[in-house]
Amino acid sequence: MTTRLIPLTKWNEFHSYPTTSGLRNLVFHSKINGFDACIKRIGSRILIDERAFFEWVDQQNPQT
Repeated sequence: MTTRLIPLTKWNEFHSYPTTSGLRNLVFHSKINGFDACIKRIGSRILIDERAFFEWVDQQNPQT
């Protein structure tokens, strides 16, 4: 299965939520909140793995 890697600063061109500042907060705390599974770093550039992001969101809200 292929996935799209979206630069953090371009995320809102594809999705309205979360905002760029919200993403930056998730990245800053990524070691604590598990968001590091969604991040690919190339030098100082941060790319968000779109498929991994939505899987991470699903894991944050488990079904009862």
